[in-house]
Amino acid sequence: MPARSCGRPPDPNDPGLLTVAQTSLLTDQYELAMASSYLARGMNETAVFELFVRQLPVRRRWLLAAGLGPTLAIVRQMRFGEEELEYLRSLGFGTPFLDYLASFRFSGRIDAVPEGTIVFANEPLLRVTAPRIEAQLLETLLLNQINFQTMVATKAARIALAAGGGSPAGERLIDFSPRRDPGADAAMKAARAAAIAGSSGTSNLAAAMRYGLAPMGTMAHSYVMSFKREEDAFRAFMEDFPGNALMLVDTYDTIDGVRHAIAAARSTGVPLAGVRLDSGDLLALSRQTRALLDAAGHSNARIVASGDLEEGRIAELVAKHAPIDSFGVGTDLGTSRDSPVVNGIYKLVAHQVDGAWRDVRKRSPQKATVPGAKQVFRDYGEGEMRGDVIGRAEEQLPGNRLLVPFVRSGHLVCEESLEEMRERARGELMALPDSLRELDGNGALYPVEYSAACLSALGADSARLRISTDRAAGAARMTAGSRSGRLPPPSQPARSPDVSHTQARPSSPRDRRRA
Repeated sequence: MPARSCGRPPDPNDPGLLTVAQTSLLTDQYELAMASSYLARGMNETAVFELFVRQLPVRRRWLLAAGLGPTLAIVRQMRFGEEELEYLRSLGFGTPFLDYLASFRFSGRIDAVPEGTIVFANEPLLRVTAPRIEAQLLETLLLNQINFQTMVATKAARIALAAGGGSPAGERLIDFSPRRDPGADAAMKAARAAAIAGSSGTSNLAAAMRYGLAPMGTMAHSYVMSFKREEDAFRAFMEDFPGNALMLVDTYDTIDGVRHAIAAARSTGVPLAGVRLDSGDLLALSRQTRALLDAAGHSNARIVASGDLEEGRIAELVAKHAPIDSFGVGTDLGTSRDSPVVNGIYKLVAHQVDGAWRDVRKRSPQKATVPGAKQVFRDYGEGEMRGDVIGRAEEQLPGNRLLVPFVRSGHLVCEESLEEMRERARGELMALPDSLRELDGNGALYPVEYSAACLSALGADSARLRISTDRAAGAARMTAGSRSGRLPPPSQPARSPDVSHTQARPSSPRDRRRA
C-alpha cells in the first residue's frame, strides 16, 4: 500500500524535476532499509565500494567514462530535508535513523577514472571509501548517472571515429538528441557526454547555457511550409538571422531547395552559411548539392546531414567521400539504439571489522566479484595502449594509474574543465589499437588481466578467474606471470585502501602517450 501523504499531497502530474538536494530520495527503497539496520546495529565502520561493468554491452569493445563531474556535485549537495524526512517517517523509519539522515553530509573519499578515459570490463570506474551508511546510500545515484552518461559518451565517441574514418573527428558531430532523450535530465547529460567525446555543439539550449556548449540549429520544415514559397521562407530567415543562414532544403524537392537557397542568398545579399539535408540518398544529394553551391560561388557553404543517422551510416558516407561537413545525430546518440544500456554495478569489496580491514566478495555463479580495493594500471607503447592490469590499490605496478583522487573528507580535490575532458577523450581514442577503433573490428580484444596479488586473494577460485580472463582476452592476453615478479608478496598485509600516493590530478593524454 502507498504511504500516507505528508507535506505536499502527491501530484500525479508533478513534472518530476528534482533539485540537487532532493536527489536524496532518488534511491531504491532497500538502500534506506539497509542503512537503518546498519545504524541500529552499530555497523557504520569504513567500507569500500567499487562501481564497474562486469561485461561490456553488446556491440561494444570499450567504454568512454563520463558523468563523474555532475555526479560528484550531487553527492556533495545531497541532503534530507524536512519533507523527505517526514515522508520516510510515514514509511515507518524510526527517529534515531531520521535524526542521522537530518545531518547527512558525505564525508568520505572518492577515487575515480577521469571523464574521457577508455575503460574495459571489470575495471573500477569509481571507488567510494566512507562510513558504510554513506557509501551504501550513494549506490542508486551513482549508477543512475554514470551508467547513462558513459553509454552516451561511448556512442558519441564511436560516431566521432566514424566521422573521421577511424580517427576521432568529434567536431563533425552535432547533438540533435533532446527530443528523443529519455527525460529532461537525460537530455542535459547527453549533450554534455557528447561534448566530452568531441561534439561541436548541441541543439539543446538549456545544455548549451549550463555547460558552455555551442548552440546550433536552423529551422524546421514547419517554418518552410508556413510561407507560400520555399524561397520566401529562406529569404525571410536570412533577413531575420543573417549570421545563421543555414537552410533546411528537403521540405519539397532537395535539389530545388538548394537552388532556392542560392537564389535567396543572391536576392538578400546574405552569405549562405550552408544547407541541411535531412532525408533521401545523402551520398548522391550531397554531391549534387556541393556542385551547385560551388558553381554559384558558395564554396564556403557547409553541408550538414541529419535524419536517423548512426555511426554505421556515417562511416559508409565518409568511406565514399561524401562532401558532408557535419552530421546531426539525434535518436541514436541519445538512446544508443544499438546498445542501449551500460550495466554498471556497485559492490562492497572491503570493510573494517573491529578496526581491521577485511576483504569481501560475492561468490554466486556468473556474479562473483574480486575482493579488495583495486586500481587499474595501463601500459602505453609508441603512443598506443598495450594492456591493463587490475591490481590491488596498495600495489605499485608499472603503467599509469587510472583511478585518481577526486573527493577527500567530503571535499572536492580535483575539478576539470570540459576542454580537459575532451582533450583526454581524443587522446584516448587516438591511443586505441587500430582494431579497436573499427566499429565492428575483427574480433580482437584488448588485454586486461588481474595482478598476482588479486588472484592470490581468490585462493582456490583464482584458476577459474584465469580461465575466464583467458577466454575474454584470447590470444592477445598477457600472462599474469609476466608481471608477478614486480608484485609484493601475496602474504604482505593489505594497507587501508587509501590511495594518497596517487597523483593529485589526472595525467594528460600527452603524458600518457609519453609513458
